[in-house]
Amino acid sequence: IEQRHREPEIYIEQAQARIDSSLFLAGARAGLPDNLIMELANIFGHLIDFIYEIREGDRFIVTFEKRYLDGEFIEYGNILAAEFVNAGESFLAVRYTDSQGDTGYYDENGVSLRKAFLRAPLNFRRISSNFKLARKHPILGKMRAHKGTDYAASSGTPIYAAGDGKISFRGTKGGYGRTVIIKHGNSIETRYAHLSRYGKYKSGQKVKQGQVIGYVGQTGYATGPHLHYEFLVNGIHQNPRTVSLPKATPIAPKHKQLFAIEAARLFSLLENYKGQMRLASEQ
Repeated sequence: IEQRHREPEIYIEQAQARIDSSLFLAGARAGLPDNLIMELANIFGHLIDFIYEIREGDRFIVTFEKRYLDGEFIEYGNILAAEFVNAGESFLAVRYTDSQGDTGYYDENGVSLRKAFLRAPLNFRRISSNFKLARKHPILGKMRAHKGTDYAASSGTPIYAAGDGKISFRGTKGGYGRTVIIKHGNSIETRYAHLSRYGKYKSGQKVKQGQVIGYVGQTGYATGPHLHYEFLVNGIHQNPRTVSLPKATPIAPKHKQLFAIEAARLFSLLENYKGQMRLASEQ
């Protein structure tokens, strides 16, 4: 029997949404499935902490693929371009595949949106405590510096390595409960505490950004399930949400011209759609 592989037809669609409460609700109202909303958060996740920094009135526009076979919708494809406006600041992203077959998301100047560290190292729903150097400890009842960020999430939520590095510690650490510490080169260290259980990576093993190193729990001094996350530079605690991160890699000079053509095409689709939406709202 002759087997024929048939390529689906790809249609380009666009959607926009204004955020009133959460990214997921806004995306769902715009008709986007959960996996596409997550992909949008992943694209901009090195620039924006997607729960803590989202503001009412933030908005996004996204250009994406939908795949059809014989006129029947089969699946959503890739996000091709997007604009996210957060607290009045606009961030642009365009998908580009170079001649070596490497695909990434870049801003309008061809700088990769993938930075060395994620702003938030887990897939979470809300945040319970911000970085501040004096607060009353909920269990000990006395003032104690809180040198990290707490991300409240249900037990078992996966926790990702915030950046590439090597696990320097995996074990129980006093009030931190089950803890994983990752060394990233000589100067940066990230710590993940109160885990319910560990991922498959042992102490001494290398991990890549986005690999699961553990799961949210409430071991140690924790009143509820959450991740306590710390970011240290040369042994000094920094606010993981605002610390200046190493610069991302730009498009290679030999790909610059082709990138500029493709980016201009996709960004013009976004602009045209914005124009259409403005006209529609004025009528």
